[in-house]
Amino acid sequence: MARRILNRKDLRADYDAAERRKGEDEDEPEDDAEAEADDEDAEVEPDEVVTAEADDEEDEERPKKRKPAKEPRPRSRARAAKVVRLKVVWGVFNNANQRVAVFDYPQRKEAEELAAKLKADKKSTHFVQAVKEPMEEKAEGK
Repeated sequence: MARRILNRKDLRADYDAAERRKGEDEDEPEDDAEAEADDEDAEVEPDEVVTAEADDEEDEERPKKRKPAKEPRPRSRARAAKVVRLKVVWGVFNNANQRVAVFDYPQRKEAEELAAKLKADKKSTHFVQAVKEPMEEKAEGK
C-alpha cells in the first residue's frame, strides 16, 4: 500500500497566503460608503494568486531567526562502578540445582567425595561445580 506523503512546504505556502489575505481584509476601511466609492473608481482585478515560487522568494527575503548560543554544559563525571572481588569455591549441588555444601577452592577432592557419598546414600544425582562468590571485605582495625 503506497503511503501518501504531504508536501509541508506547499501546505505552509497555502497557509501563509491565507493569513496574508486575512490580514488584508482587516486593513480595509470599515465605512461602506468609502468602500463603494473606491470600488466604482477602481477596475475589477482578479485576486492575487500566490505560487510556491513566490513564497520561496519571500522566505529568502525574511531574515532567519538565530537561536541564542548556549554554553556547553560541563560533562558529568560518570562514577566508576565499584569493583567487587570474587573468589571461586566448589559447590555440591543436588538434581534440583540446590547447593547442598560449599568448599574452598583447594578442597575439590573433599567436595567430590561428598558428592559421591550423597549419590550413593540418597540414590539421587549430586554433582560438583565451581561457583564465583563475592569476597568478604576484611575490617581493618588498629
